[in-house]
Amino acid sequence: MRLCRERIEQVTKEIDAEFVFWDTRELMRRTCLSWNTIQSLFFFDSRFPKHKVGGKWLFPARETRQFLETWLSEQPK
Repeated sequence: MRLCRERIEQVTKEIDAEFVFWDTRELMRRTCLSWNTIQSLFFFDSRFPKHKVGGKWLFPARETRQFLETWLSEQPK
């Protein structure tokens, strides 16, 4: 079981390393939230890392993941 868990963690890190930026579709997929829900919950939080390039929002993958983990831990239980 431990070996299986370690392998899953390794594969997850490899997949995450493939992305430098997430777009809105990837952000929705990673959070399992709709775009409207993302906007109402944390999009406008000043700590949330986002960049608009042309007409497209991009989110630095590593920083966005860190923000989301922090944000989630701050939510009431």
